[in-house]
Amino acid sequence: MDPLAPLPASGAEFDPLAPLPASGAEFDLVIVGSGSGNSIPDDRFADRSIAIIDQGVYGGAYGGTCLNIGCIPTKMFVYPADVADEARDGARLGVDSSVAGTRWPDIRDRVFSRIDPISAGGLRYRVQDCPNITVFQQHATFLAPEDGVHRLQLADGTVVSGRQVVIAAGSRPVIPPVIADSNVTFHTNDDIMRLPELPGHVVIVGSGYIAAEFAHVFSGLGSTVTVLARGPRLLRAQDDTISERFTEVATSRWDVRLNTEAVAARDVGAGVEVELTDGSTVAADVLLVATGRRPNGDRLGVEAAGIELDGGGRVPVDEHQRTPVRGIYALGDVSSHHLLKHVANHEARVVQANLLADWDSPTATSDHRFVPGAVFTRPQVASVGLTEVQAREAGLDVAVTVQNYGDVAYGWAMEDTEGLCKLIADRSTGLLVGAHLIGYQASALIQSVITAMSFSIPVKDFARGQYWIHPALPELIENALLGLDL
Repeated sequence: MDPLAPLPASGAEFDPLAPLPASGAEFDLVIVGSGSGNSIPDDRFADRSIAIIDQGVYGGAYGGTCLNIGCIPTKMFVYPADVADEARDGARLGVDSSVAGTRWPDIRDRVFSRIDPISAGGLRYRVQDCPNITVFQQHATFLAPEDGVHRLQLADGTVVSGRQVVIAAGSRPVIPPVIADSNVTFHTNDDIMRLPELPGHVVIVGSGYIAAEFAHVFSGLGSTVTVLARGPRLLRAQDDTISERFTEVATSRWDVRLNTEAVAARDVGAGVEVELTDGSTVAADVLLVATGRRPNGDRLGVEAAGIELDGGGRVPVDEHQRTPVRGIYALGDVSSHHLLKHVANHEARVVQANLLADWDSPTATSDHRFVPGAVFTRPQVASVGLTEVQAREAGLDVAVTVQNYGDVAYGWAMEDTEGLCKLIADRSTGLLVGAHLIGYQASALIQSVITAMSFSIPVKDFARGQYWIHPALPELIENALLGLDL
């Protein structure tokens, strides 16, 4: 597999290589990464010379992970899978519906005929319409600073320097050694969505959110899916109640092998074979590795700049997104414990404000108190705050309630037997400290809880201080709130 194979043509007529300035060019600001870091320069930076250094994600695409290989394209695959699954599920409601077939090439082309031009357009804008910005589409590593100026060397030897630097270089897939050393053909989220045809059978190594989302995509669109999970449950980072429920549902839909690891893998004909710890072998058309992501700080030589990565490989930052080295900020996956686009965007706004201020007098602070996340699988999963285990380990006196979808009017109409909402509240304050949902549109339902937690709205006020539309699905949240024993 060549993970850096060229992208399919997007139809955009544009030479993506910007002219390079002479070696030794100095800028007011250097930004490493074109994801959320690309959003920093606005009109307030028009009087500053700026370099954006970005080698690109899959195939050199500009714009970062979310746009090209992450959040946006994956959800554009998730939605057709949702539609197909719901069509198959009509009979129990008296609707004789089915799926005659799915057209993977059409779905793929719908996605990337939109995504690729956006990426090319973003690059074109920075190169052609931003006279104070120079884009370098190369890999860069730090050199030792000189006279208080930070320096980076590009792959072609060009040295780019600046008094202010933002590290926003993202993350990359983790590949287990048994796969990496096997020479087997495998895919990651970098390239799996660009397959020429829908595979008949996909084997997925991993049990987290990427594995769960792609298992739903391929299963929904018609593939047989085998998931290899090294632990006893899927989505183990979620609250135990959610992880257990999701594992129960997933095992009824996919071939899920728990407490199982790959010990060998090889190409066989046009497909692959994976040997497992129990001695069995799984044969499939495609192997997808979805075992997590790793920050890219270790590829930047940040030690030369005086930065030591933390135990998780992250660039360390304070609450103002400042690294320990004066003049260098970091944001997003390369430095955050939360590998989420909305967190990277939040941190980018903090960095943006502080770049316009003084290093010693920052004006913006990152707020990571209540960071929500969602898994767009089937059923959806969404969470914010502490799990029950975390809350109890923190010594909180907590009230916990679980409300099933099927016990509220709209869930009853849906004949839902899978979904639930779990709320966790601190008895001493009367405030929510955690919320965890699994079920239809969980990613949307949780937003009101995020609001309540972010603005410290007491449970009793949240529950009774507003109307809840009957018989809409948000009554799930209302009833869960009323079920808390405070």
